[in-house]
Amino acid sequence: QVQLVESGGGLVQAGGSLRLSCVASGITVTDRTVGWYRQAPGKERNLVAEIRSNRDTFYDASVKGRFTISRDNAKNTVYLQMNSLEPEDTGIFFCTAWQSGTEYWGQGTQVAVSL
Repeated sequence: QVQLVESGGGLVQAGGSLRLSCVASGITVTDRTVGWYRQAPGKERNLVAEIRSNRDTFYDASVKGRFTISRDNAKNTVYLQMNSLEPEDTGIFFCTAWQSGTEYWGQGTQVAVSL
């Protein structure tokens, strides 16, 4: 059974940092692309970063230079280091991965950035 469990969200002041974790079970994160999505209040989920099996990465323009996605193979975990946070980063962050034609999502972790 595939499970993705996110953690690390919280309330932080603008300019602060948070590190989100996505712990996977039932799949191996090194074998596939794992992505982080953000859903702002009242808006759709948007991809902010992803890391591929060959460690290539993608970042949305809104987070490039501030966010870093990485992977710990031994812990089967994908991280999202978020620096210089802005109020516009507020939302629920989800990680996602595909397995056998099905896209799996975690339950999300809430990030709130205050002025």
